[in-house]
Amino acid sequence: MFNNNMILVVIPARGGSKGIPRKNLRLLNNKPLISYSIAVAKASRYVDDVVVTTDDSQIALIAEKFGASVVRRSEELSTDEVLLDPVIHDAMIQKEKLAFDEYDIVITLQPTSPLIKTDTLDKVIEKFEDFSIDSVISVVDDRHLSWGYDESNNRYFPTYIERVAKENLPKSFRETGAILATRRSFVHENSRLGTNIDIVEVSPEESVSIERYEDWWLAENYLKRKNIAMIVDANDEIGTSHIDRCISLASKLVFHKVLFLIKENHQLAIDTLNKLNYSFKIYEDYTELFDILRQYNSQIVVNDILDTSEEYILTLKENGYFIVNFEDLGIGMEHADVVFDDLYEHDMSEENVYTGYKYFVLNDEFYYQPPKIIKNDVNRVLINFGGSDPQNLTDKVIDSVLSTNYDGRLDVIVGLTYPNLEGLISKYESNPLVQIYQNVPNISEFMFNADLIFTSNNKSLYEICSIGVPTIVISQDDRENSHSFANINNGFVNLGLGEYLNPQILIEEFAKLVNDYELRLNLQNKMLSFNLKHGFENIVAVIEDKYRKFEFEKNLN
Repeated sequence: MFNNNMILVVIPARGGSKGIPRKNLRLLNNKPLISYSIAVAKASRYVDDVVVTTDDSQIALIAEKFGASVVRRSEELSTDEVLLDPVIHDAMIQKEKLAFDEYDIVITLQPTSPLIKTDTLDKVIEKFEDFSIDSVISVVDDRHLSWGYDESNNRYFPTYIERVAKENLPKSFRETGAILATRRSFVHENSRLGTNIDIVEVSPEESVSIERYEDWWLAENYLKRKNIAMIVDANDEIGTSHIDRCISLASKLVFHKVLFLIKENHQLAIDTLNKLNYSFKIYEDYTELFDILRQYNSQIVVNDILDTSEEYILTLKENGYFIVNFEDLGIGMEHADVVFDDLYEHDMSEENVYTGYKYFVLNDEFYYQPPKIIKNDVNRVLINFGGSDPQNLTDKVIDSVLSTNYDGRLDVIVGLTYPNLEGLISKYESNPLVQIYQNVPNISEFMFNADLIFTSNNKSLYEICSIGVPTIVISQDDRENSHSFANINNGFVNLGLGEYLNPQILIEEFAKLVNDYELRLNLQNKMLSFNLKHGFENIVAVIEDKYRKFEFEKNLN
């Protein structure tokens, strides 16, 4: 049908905008505002001509630079009081005189709607396949509980029948102003609408119309928004530390779209994300994973899956993704765009690797915990080895502590995958000192209330450090034991691998801390010397810098 129709897009852009002076020429995400509507129209499969109607020579120059033709409008058509109908009619007539032909469909495309998509414009045009349609406008679903005002009775009244949730209200459409398309015969100096009108519904994003500075800020953030895919593991063997980190990141990436990608056999990750209502997809193998990444139009891929292979990372790079890895000691890390390791020290000089506490992201609950007040007496001890605790350090530490003269409370927290829970409860249920919990949701409260903590050599060290509670660290395995942050200079008593730990040494170190207030105070001071509340900002700063270079090099090629 459209091969036999001449379609004109008119972009009205006068120079005297008031809400945001000179807004059509201002740079929105490094491009003039008016360039967005020109690009959308020129990319359409159906549009024949794109014209900007303006009274401003600078706007005319920029419009031509971006590929649009220009018609000049008179002073009479450039005042604040003039509606768009005569402006669009005038532009159409001028273009038809130059073309010695008439258009069939005339479309108004507002430059103040920079987020409208070419697909949306094409959908509007395709509506005219129905010859009974005279005009098509872009709308957004704007249903809400609204109220009217009766001037005669000076009363407000509801426009709805029943107070229900927004999604249960009938659809109510609001014109976005972005697109108004109409058949040539209905374009007049005082109207651009025919009798039979159809609509194309757009997303809230596409409905943004820049009239105020707040709208500009919103549009800028939409344009900067990235599609981020987080590939993360969580199962009985490795626990939830990786997915916890990615959830902490996702909770702060409010201006970006985040999709979690989970292996089908990682039920722990699936359960965690279901509970928190994060969007995720399950994949069976790498073929399915890469299909999802393509469908999602991913730009940034985050891997929090421990060691990666060279083949996997190189395949990601071949597909054009910017790659961010966490805790990666595999060969693949050499090819990632950036690698963050908050616990491991890398013996290498690669420019893409960033290590240390500065890149640890605290869970939200720790941001508002004050420092622990160190008391003379130790009345509450927390034992938390998390996950499945493969060395059963939990039981070993309980036994050791109870063998001393300590008569305070023991809070014991085990993970969801801890295999010995029933046995542990049975063993200590008659001891009033021992309180056993599983997978508590408010771990920061337990840490803050403790006077002394036993824990693994993992990310919980940073959480403890942010509060400043004296801690004895015992590693589950060689990988944990390689974490360098847990040392006396940073405020931790590190007893090394639990597998080889002599219980007597554990008892002696525990007794030393319990009986030495000054030592505990000194350990806290060392902990609190670290600022652990800017890890997210530090990570984002690195990624933004690397991503700018990534995009620059990509555009060069």
